[in-house]
Amino acid sequence: MDQRKVVVDDLMQRNYIYTLSEPVGMNFHPEFKPELRPREMLELGVFGGKYMTDCTDEFPEEWFTNAKLCHERHVPELNHFGVNASKPLSYWRARGWIYHEDPRGWFQWYCRYFMGRRCADDARQIGRWKAMRRHVAQLRLNCVPGDLDCRRKQRQALLHWAYDSRKI
Repeated sequence: MDQRKVVVDDLMQRNYIYTLSEPVGMNFHPEFKPELRPREMLELGVFGGKYMTDCTDEFPEEWFTNAKLCHERHVPELNHFGVNASKPLSYWRARGWIYHEDPRGWFQWYCRYFMGRRCADDARQIGRWKAMRRHVAQLRLNCVPGDLDCRRKQRQALLHWAYDSRKI
């Protein structure tokens, strides 16, 4: 594959350049098996619709065609489960969980990884994604299969991490 450079110029990054070294949606780490693609996540409703509203030029246009977005503010009702399952970015920054190349956090990392970028933060982010499986286990332990009203906040949080909690 020919490597392609991406130049980012949005509200959170100016002149950030990265390289796509893998084909879109392919060659993931063998332990990283997200159940949802970024486009599906945006269409389902994640992050109260506020996520990445100023950086649509960086990603495929079709990701945003049916995305549930709100440019003005975080709207929990836009989330698939209609609840707020997010912490503010300041919370993540204070804990040192934000990688400098992905100032919006995990989902931005995932979108770029999905597009073919590989970077020094991949192992850490994949580890964080794997740690979310504990929430899958809690849903299976505490909810009747298919009861989508059971633990809606936890189900929404799993959607934010590319786990399809509608199938649990």
